[in-house]
Amino acid sequence: MNGTTMTVEAPHSLVRVSHLIYALHALGLGIGAFGAATVLGSFLFGWPSIIAVIIGYVKRGEARGTWLESHFAWQIRTFWFALAWAVVVGLVSAPLTLILVGFGTWALGLIVLGAWAVYRVGRGWLRLNAHRPMPQ
Repeated sequence: MNGTTMTVEAPHSLVRVSHLIYALHALGLGIGAFGAATVLGSFLFGWPSIIAVIIGYVKRGEARGTWLESHFAWQIRTFWFALAWAVVVGLVSAPLTLILVGFGTWALGLIVLGAWAVYRVGRGWLRLNAHRPMPQ
């Protein structure tokens, strides 16, 4: 999209697929929140989110030109931005572990990124429920 708001109606089946992707991402986050893994670790490396990203890539072409196009982009970007920032946090924290500060920066980074992922999934899902595109 080029900054304009897309209002073209999307097929109901594609809306359901977008709900499924948000649900899979939420499941990945929930597994991390209530399991042994971290929220972000479960989101990035758990099967629900990996399946969600694959479905997003497969179905995003069908959403082109509809208001759902922004949701598929939002879902895919959320995953890849979280991964990129996790790598940055890891690269910064790893050498700092020699002076023990890195353990704190790693933990803080994971908490902040986990909260950010929860926010992105929640915000996107709420806008999907309202049949509104995501801002670009």
